[in-house]
Amino acid sequence: MNLKFIIPALVAGFVVFAAPATAVSGNDALELAGDVKLVKAETDGEGNVTQTLVDPATVVPGDQLIFSTRFNNPTDQTIANFVLTNPLPSAVMLSPMADPALDVSIDGGQTWGRLSELMIEAEGAVMRPATHRDVTHIRWKLDAVAPQESGTLEYPAIVR
Repeated sequence: MNLKFIIPALVAGFVVFAAPATAVSGNDALELAGDVKLVKAETDGEGNVTQTLVDPATVVPGDQLIFSTRFNNPTDQTIANFVLTNPLPSAVMLSPMADPALDVSIDGGQTWGRLSELMIEAEGAVMRPATHRDVTHIRWKLDAVAPQESGTLEYPAIVR
């Protein structure tokens, strides 16, 4: 499989699900913009490693990505109880480096919880603890977004 073509699909998928229509709060005044970056590690002559975020051109299995959604409240009103749900593109899995407190789903957004609390049915109807590979969606709940407030919600992922 030629993975050069995965990035446009990842970015296209992310832009679609980062659109304001995906916001579950019922308030479409909040502006949303999605982005995806490749984590590029470089080692200098002394063995020091630095990581930078770059626009992905080509990715291969194992590459680390950062998906982000920037939000902005351009109004003079507080937006209360804002919920943003992002499906993970099928070409990636949630990174083990992700915040363990993230609210995730392993069943397409039907049920939610911390990954450490979720169980999934394996072969033979045996239940097993869910893993990062099982995550299908990530959700953030913001109690309030103040007038003119902006911020970024992000999660790390790994190309499958």
